[in-house]
Amino acid sequence: MSTKAVFTMKLEPELRDEFMAATIEDDRPASQVVRELMRGYLDQRRRSREYDEYLHQKVEAARLSMRRGLGQSNENVEAVFAAKRQQALTGQK
Repeated sequence: MSTKAVFTMKLEPELRDEFMAATIEDDRPASQVVRELMRGYLDQRRRSREYDEYLHQKVEAARLSMRRGLGQSNENVEAVFAAKRQQALTGQK
């Protein structure tokens, strides 16, 4: 991959020294490690945005369900799953 941009940053000398020592110890160019860190950060942000959108869609679907009268009370859901837990503990079907 050819380098087409230069990235300059300010950081503490101790952090730079420790980072450079670690890359030398791993026999890897510091720029390669920084690129990997950047890609990882961008991927993490992408996944976070995707999850936020997924969660937003789930909440909107649940709200629509409630508006249509298809929802159940928390008490009913708790009762149903308490019965299921009890069945699982006793081995009943």
